[in-house]
Amino acid sequence: MTNITVIKGDLPAHLQWPKMIAVDTETTGLDVVHDRLCLVQIGDGKGNMWLVQILPGKKYPNLKKLLTNPKILKIFHFARFDVAKLKVDLHIDVTPVYCTKIAHKLVWPDKKHSLKNLCEDMLGVVLDKEQQCSDWTRKELSEEQIRYAANDVTYLHALKALLDKELKKKKRANLAAECFRFVNTRAELDILGYEEPDLFHH
Repeated sequence: MTNITVIKGDLPAHLQWPKMIAVDTETTGLDVVHDRLCLVQIGDGKGNMWLVQILPGKKYPNLKKLLTNPKILKIFHFARFDVAKLKVDLHIDVTPVYCTKIAHKLVWPDKKHSLKNLCEDMLGVVLDKEQQCSDWTRKELSEEQIRYAANDVTYLHALKALLDKELKKKKRANLAAECFRFVNTRAELDILGYEEPDLFHH
């Protein structure tokens, strides 16, 4: 059963969180510095999703506390972007982090790595990505936007479980853990303009 809650303010303080949550963001574009953070999606892996609309002038202490809690793992797909955007707009370092895109690249470097590809290949689930470029600044999200945003955090726990088995099988779990620890540094480099050319490029 799926339960989606759209929130126009901060997360309620009384919510109890598991040791792992799924996180995603929606923005006005892909520029981590200049585009605006519009939505933060949280999934608990049990069918419950919270969609927090980020509105100008509002403060989000409970959301920030959750995303920086060192005892709760945050599962992303393409954590590099989301972590950078959260760093710029909410002024936080999200930690600890797990990235299904990084894990998938380490396991199957020659495959396609979008969330849509992972869900189809690993879970047999077809995601509808039609709302990806819709207007996330609107005060009232459409039903289509709500479903789209919720789907982006619905399957991350299941993907992580499968990817962890493959990382262990290929003896790349430790390498993946080091990559996840580096995400915040990589995000900081992107913010400083070292996205392209890459600082590590020859």
